Amino acid sequence: MRVYFCKNPEKSVSLHTQPAILLLKDGTVFHGLAIGKIGTTTGEICFNTGMTGYQEVFTDPSYFGQILVTTNDHIGNYGVNHTEIESDSIKISGLVCKKYAYDFSRKQSSGSLNDYFIENNLVGISDVDTRQIVRHVRAVGAMNCIISSETTDINHLKATLAKVPDMSGLELSTKVTAAKPYEFGSDAAAHRVAVLDLGVKQNILRCLADRDCYLNVFPATTTYNEMMQWNPDGFMISNGPGDPSAMNYAVETLKQILEGGHKMFGICLGSQILAEAVGMKTFKMHHGHRGLNHPVKNLDTGRSEITSQNHGFAIDPNSAGKENVVITHLNLNDNTVEGLRVKDRPAFAVQYHPEASPGPHDSRYLFDQFIDMLKS
Repeated sequence: MRVYFCKNPEKSVSLHTQPAILLLKDGTVFHGLAIGKIGTTTGEICFNTGMTGYQEVFTDPSYFGQILVTTNDHIGNYGVNHTEIESDSIKISGLVCKKYAYDFSRKQSSGSLNDYFIENNLVGISDVDTRQIVRHVRAVGAMNCIISSETTDINHLKATLAKVPDMSGLELSTKVTAAKPYEFGSDAAAHRVAVLDLGVKQNILRCLADRDCYLNVFPATTTYNEMMQWNPDGFMISNGPGDPSAMNYAVETLKQILEGGHKMFGICLGSQILAEAVGMKTFKMHHGHRGLNHPVKNLDTGRSEITSQNHGFAIDPNSAGKENVVITHLNLNDNTVEGLRVKDRPAFAVQYHPEASPGPHDSRYLFDQFIDMLKS
């Protein structure tokens, strides 16, 4: 068992001195200081390399069930603002960071990150070597972990962690989807788009509404026939958490949308569900893509774009069903599939996040492509 302690704890800028422990499933232990609510939390460890936009990241439903390591040194500097959320609450299971700011310097902020964490019952740990943690995850792979600021009993924490299910095989979209359908945008808009909410980010809805779309956001398990009663011009299949291979209900819905010849745009998990619907397979990645600077090549145009990403599963380009699609985008770091379109159907999807929030806007053109499809 490897044990790591925070360096120079006497120089910590933290206002709290409550000790906390991060224990990984492989037995690696990191000692630091408690942040947020005092308690214990579990989830799959992952890391995000973004330098800004922490509140948008923390409220992204795709992070449900995951404990997030932020690679940026300082977290909390600019507080929180109610306009910078992607869902109705924090969705990460816990936070791991190096330096945690209890004070904030931005006039527009409505409060501190720590108060926000306590209000949302979020447990975390700071003053740990996040660089070392990230290097370990990159080498060994994603795994479950546990954070506790209420007990230092390693054996007890190991027993608790052993009961946590692996991410592979988990269906999580129904944990974060809307409880009932709701409308978004103006009903006088030119286009009616049905959104299948697998864990949708609010900025996806805003990007569509800004392009003259009136949206009806449907819960994840809504059937094709139920959505068709609204008479949409097209479908948006959203991002979300969990293993796409465990979402047969969504795969069946997309099969029916394809059979009906309807116009469709998928994002992130929506891309994986589309792949499953045409007969392809998805797989669990070694440690996933999460950050704001992932380079992607558009194979149709030959141009590259810097993208915002958050996914731990990917599409197998060599699986059965590949003859039904055209691969449109590739990740320039590892050549994983980042986009596809279905042959003989008006349906396409990307693995990354064109709505960003946070992140660059290089890929916003994809929303325009969808609008052009709706117009044609």
